[in-house]
Amino acid sequence: MPAWPRHPQSWTSFRGASTRCGGRFDLDRKRARVELIDRESVQPGFWEDQKRAQQLSREKSQLELAIAAFEREKQRLEDARALHDLAEEANDEEVRSEAAVAAREAADGVARLELSRMLSGPQDHLNAIVEINAGAGGTESQDWAAMLYRMYTRYAERKGWEVEPGDFQPGEEAGIKNASFIARGDHAYGWLKAELGVHRLVRISPFDANARRHTSFASVFVYPEVDEDIDVVINPADVRTDTFRSSGAGGQKVNKTDSAIRLTHIPSGIVVSMQNEGQKVNKTDSAIRLTHIPSGIVVSMQNERSQHKNRDMAWKVLRSRLYELELRKQQVERDKIEASKADISFGSQIRNYVLAPYRMVKDVRTGVESGNPDAVLDGELDQFIQPYLLGVRRKDRPGSSPEAEV
Repeated sequence: MPAWPRHPQSWTSFRGASTRCGGRFDLDRKRARVELIDRESVQPGFWEDQKRAQQLSREKSQLELAIAAFEREKQRLEDARALHDLAEEANDEEVRSEAAVAAREAADGVARLELSRMLSGPQDHLNAIVEINAGAGGTESQDWAAMLYRMYTRYAERKGWEVEPGDFQPGEEAGIKNASFIARGDHAYGWLKAELGVHRLVRISPFDANARRHTSFASVFVYPEVDEDIDVVINPADVRTDTFRSSGAGGQKVNKTDSAIRLTHIPSGIVVSMQNEGQKVNKTDSAIRLTHIPSGIVVSMQNERSQHKNRDMAWKVLRSRLYELELRKQQVERDKIEASKADISFGSQIRNYVLAPYRMVKDVRTGVESGNPDAVLDGELDQFIQPYLLGVRRKDRPGSSPEAEV
């Protein structure tokens, strides 16, 4: 077994532990911040502003957890090194095997630290609002949008997150035109933000009698759900509320009353709708449309629930959309995101899912591939999300032809 290279004197600058994270783990800064919060917490009047005090307490707790995780993995690495040295001195193959296992565990720990650093953004800890929209192509693209909806809800279930359905506009023959849901769980937004973009499917269409190969597109947008610690001030005079009748697939699913909700925020132009057909006929007027006049944002809710619940859900989504809009303004990212929204077509995709003539899923950004698309479509997405969050990028971006994409 070859000797290990001697690890650096300061593990905080261990090259393999931090290069993909964009630098060191800033352990000294974290400790200094904890000390600062400790000093401030003992000052008279600290708890008079309970909201700020609770925010600082949560920040301190998160910093202490990060420091403890770092120290734990550092100790694991040092123990593995010591075990390796012992094996070399004793020339003991059994101990060498134990050292190899310890080394792999230490490497896994370093990877976990890298990932935790990539999930340390100011919004990463928030829940995520996921929206899926079918691209051009009618039934084929709408069916693909429904497959993506299932893929992401399965991913959320694998993570142990709660999924709350939101808007759901069914396709004319199959699938969905657009749909949304809220994923609530540990760093849901931090994980799912990697999925924002256009997704491309190539398969033999089940809707084509001639069994020809079709290419379909659908877009995925992810927004952080605003939590109670973030103040989003909305002037009620800026919001127009409309109630309207839910549309259905016919038969037992026809909604015979006004059960949809739409909010419109006019200045920003954002429209959010909620429609989730149930099989039970709702005999009360529960549909809501809110229009926020200054921004132009429109939020619609259509569900089998009461109008009161639909209204609450619509306001929650409206607040999140306004918050996300402000973040994009501050970070000068709005043009980039809006441009991606406008082009749900070939050449703009972040990932390709090929089911025919061969089977493969390939991330265009990182180059990561999987030969098991069934597992991917069943929610096994960490193999794509983790490399992206860790900063892995392809040096050779794909060309302009479909064959070069996959």
